Amino acid sequence: MSTCCHDPTDPPNKLDPRELTRAEMRYDELVRDLFTDDPEKVLLKLVNSSSVYLRELAALRANYPSVRLRAIQLLDKKSKAVLQKIIDKEPDSEFGQAAKHRLEHLDDETGLLGRLFKSS
Repeated sequence: MSTCCHDPTDPPNKLDPRELTRAEMRYDELVRDLFTDDPEKVLLKLVNSSSVYLRELAALRANYPSVRLRAIQLLDKKSKAVLQKIIDKEPDSEFGQAAKHRLEHLDDETGLLGRLFKSS
C-alpha cells in the first residue's frame, strides 16, 4: 500500500513510540519513588505538577493532611466551588480554614492592570 493515502483501518491517533517510552519511564520512576521514598513527599511533589482536576481531588480527599493543604493552596479561581465545598463540609477543621483563607485571597486578588491602576 502506498504511503500517500489514508488507511481507514489505522487508529486515528497513533502514539509515537518515543512518547510511549517516555511515559513508561515516568511511570517506572514514580513507582520506584513510591517504593523507596516517603509516599507523602512523593505526593507533595506530584501535586505541584498535577492538573486542576487532580489538585481539586487532592484538596477534597488526599490521605495526607500536608498534601490536602498544599493542594488547597494551589487552587485558583476556577476551583472556587471546590473551596466552598470544603468550607461547607469542614468549616472548623484546618482544611476548612485553609480553604476559607484561599478563597478570601482569590477574591482580593486582582490582575496586573488592577494592581497598577488601583486607587486607594
